[in-house]
Amino acid sequence: MAVRIGFVSLGCPKNQLDTEVMLGHLVEAGYDITPDETEADIVVINTCAFINDAKQESIDNILDIAWLKENNGLKGIIVTGCLAERYRDEVMKEMPEVDAVLGTGSVHSIVKAVEQVLQGKSFEEYLDKNEVELGGDRIITTGDTMAYLKISEGCDNRCTYCAIPDIRGKFRSRPMDELVREASELAEMGIKELVVIGQDTTAYGIDLYGEYALPKLLRRLSEETEIKWLRILYCYPDKITPELIREFNENKKLVKYIDLPIQHISSRVLKRMNRRGDGALVREVIHKLRTQVEGISIRTTAIVGFPGETDEDFLELCEFIKEARFEHFGAFTYSREEGTPAYKLDGQIDEQVKQDRYDILMEHQLEISESLQAQKVGKRIEVLIEAYDAVSEAYGARTSQDAPDIDGKVFIPARRGALTEGEIIEVEITDALDYDLVARVIE
Repeated sequence: MAVRIGFVSLGCPKNQLDTEVMLGHLVEAGYDITPDETEADIVVINTCAFINDAKQESIDNILDIAWLKENNGLKGIIVTGCLAERYRDEVMKEMPEVDAVLGTGSVHSIVKAVEQVLQGKSFEEYLDKNEVELGGDRIITTGDTMAYLKISEGCDNRCTYCAIPDIRGKFRSRPMDELVREASELAEMGIKELVVIGQDTTAYGIDLYGEYALPKLLRRLSEETEIKWLRILYCYPDKITPELIREFNENKKLVKYIDLPIQHISSRVLKRMNRRGDGALVREVIHKLRTQVEGISIRTTAIVGFPGETDEDFLELCEFIKEARFEHFGAFTYSREEGTPAYKLDGQIDEQVKQDRYDILMEHQLEISESLQAQKVGKRIEVLIEAYDAVSEAYGARTSQDAPDIDGKVFIPARRGALTEGEIIEVEITDALDYDLVARVIE
């Protein structure tokens, strides 16, 4: 019987795509993949380490899987991803249950790691993260309707709170021809929606082509593949060019949705964060998107409790959130990360103050979301059918203004088989929840 490999994939879509590449290597090598860790011979845990909560989740998952090793005959545990890279000297030392560790530069060595563990050997490898091959054959884990396309790796922005440059390396773009070829293959598999990701998607091409080439890439993906919807995440305000705005208006496949993390609106806080551009630039970019791209849906995030954030800074952020009325908004409390410049900044803020500010901000956003959702009742809108849920006896779907996994859903009560997964249909919105919608099929 073939060796069975289980996977636990944590963190962001960029990490999930690395999981898909590792799955591709293992399947090609003849291993069986099981979704049930209790049936696995070896479990690979692809970890996140962006903030404290993510690190704790990674550690908790490793310890949970370690129980299977002690009590259920699991032969080995392999830890990969950001925690492995960031704490390469500590993972096996602190958690002796772990048999192998691969840094972010060694994603393509997963088969080698499995072979070593099966031989009863421990294994560690940390190849240069700046030299790792980008892309590769992969097993799609996001269902039959959508897939992620990682167009770049690493980041050069050096925000003072962020450890990503040290974990993922310098910014590198993938060649455009390679990305178009991969997207074409995904479309041939039946993928309808392609979500374009990277640490900073708007920087795409600056290293290869000497210009911000994201608009050109989006145009080629639209014209040279059969993908129906294109969506971009992780855009930076200082790189929203006139060409990108023009692409939103002229490219029919590019959905009018942008993920634009602002992190704050106070110029003083943004400067301490080493963000490119001040509050005036953020306001200008939001204004341009609202006035020049009709119907655009904006998702953003902000950090509260950054060192030195005053009550006045926080109040300015609250007022801006109420003024901007973002369709989608998420907040994070500042996580003090060792090895980052912000770790040593003065003005560190009490954890309870951070939490209070977070709660206030999200209360404001809940009111905004409820208002925006209520305005959609009675309207007709196109949705992408995703999957049937037997418990609610309804299909789950998404509008073009909702990204997978992070935004809301549209629930369509219907019998199983009444709709086709992957189909894009028009529905009428009949009810609005806090963040989700209910709809009926138009006969």
